[in-house]
Amino acid sequence: MSEILKSGALGLTVSALQTQLNNAGYRLEVTAEFDDATEGAVRALQAARGLIVDGKVGVKTRAALWGQDTSKLMRESDLVAAAKQLGVPLASIKAVNAVESNGSGFLPDGRVSILFERHVFYTRLQTHGVDPAPHALRFPGIVNPKRGGYAGGAAEHARLASAAQVCRAAALEATSWGAFQIMGYHWQALGYESVEAFVASQQESEGAQLTAFVKFIEADPALHKALIGRKWAAFARGYNGPAYAENLYDVKLARAYERFAAQAEQVAA
Repeated sequence: MSEILKSGALGLTVSALQTQLNNAGYRLEVTAEFDDATEGAVRALQAARGLIVDGKVGVKTRAALWGQDTSKLMRESDLVAAAKQLGVPLASIKAVNAVESNGSGFLPDGRVSILFERHVFYTRLQTHGVDPAPHALRFPGIVNPKRGGYAGGAAEHARLASAAQVCRAAALEATSWGAFQIMGYHWQALGYESVEAFVASQQESEGAQLTAFVKFIEADPALHKALIGRKWAAFARGYNGPAYAENLYDVKLARAYERFAAQAEQVAA
């Protein structure tokens, strides 16, 4: 994964970034220091391309800088709409996006990011009237009452394809989709016509993935209330489960909110 450059960074990678920004029309002195002027140019680029304006340079901002297609990436306008829908400050949505999303809703090859859960597939097969036991004996890597078997990245699509040969609907439901890792079996509670419709939406764009996240929050009053009240521990517990504290999700959310709120104040000033 490419290094994320932000304020205070030093070195040749910053020099290269400053040169690229100059080539894109932003007038900067090449100092090898990610200073205020460099951050301002990055923010201007992000705003011009409709991306999330955070002043940091990661995969998405580099894609914009290199002139690549960014149509499927998260837009600042997507986050603004989500914040309005949920009745929370934009900083809250930006914090959740920064901490709870997996960074990108799509793989480098353009396919949607997924994670296939074999233990969920085991139970979803039962829901669809399929006995998982014989399949678990033959294919323990994709049908198993125990969590695990992850391959990561593009290989998860191969696991999903294998599971779909047993039962496509159960396989789609046993997969988490997009940047916010929403499980397919939530499709009905989130108001989608079918799991196929849910999956199709996740393949559209990160904005569509954010829409599913908003629906997920709205479907859980306790989670929605925690987000509105910025009760980060309660929100992290509801979204990530009881192990949230081990990963400091609540601390990360609080810090991210403070950072984005401070940035908003600076812009307003």
